[in-house]
Amino acid sequence: MRDLGNNLTPAQMVHSAIHAANHSSTVVDLTGFEGAFVNVNTGVEGVTFGASVHIQFKLMDSPDNTTFTAVAQSGVTDASITAGVFLQLDDNAETPQVSGIGYIGGQRYLRVDVVFTGSHSTGTSMSVECIKGYPHHAGGASTYALA
Repeated sequence: MRDLGNNLTPAQMVHSAIHAANHSSTVVDLTGFEGAFVNVNTGVEGVTFGASVHIQFKLMDSPDNTTFTAVAQSGVTDASITAGVFLQLDDNAETPQVSGIGYIGGQRYLRVDVVFTGSHSTGTSMSVECIKGYPHHAGGASTYALA
């Protein structure tokens, strides 16, 4: 068995709560890391999802923490992405769920834009985390509490 805990560093992007409006996550600085995995965890939906009522999760990156652009297919692994959208929840059978996407785009900063289409008066519980990996210098604690 190999140690994984000392080679990963989690960062909270969207705090765990009920969300009902468009917002951008906290920006994650990937300095010192060669890879990242973005994890989306959603609870039971607060509305009936469909073609005109859905939630999209859009991966954005930036070299300077000012100009963010949608991540292209070449910047991710193991998933398909279109105009930065790597997850769309448009059917109630899709929640609750956990899904994620590997990032290899090479930019320093990463964020997720959460886009609500239609009326979401009740909201949906969710959280988004970034797990930074392949550190230049390993040695973090094997247990880590998100601030």
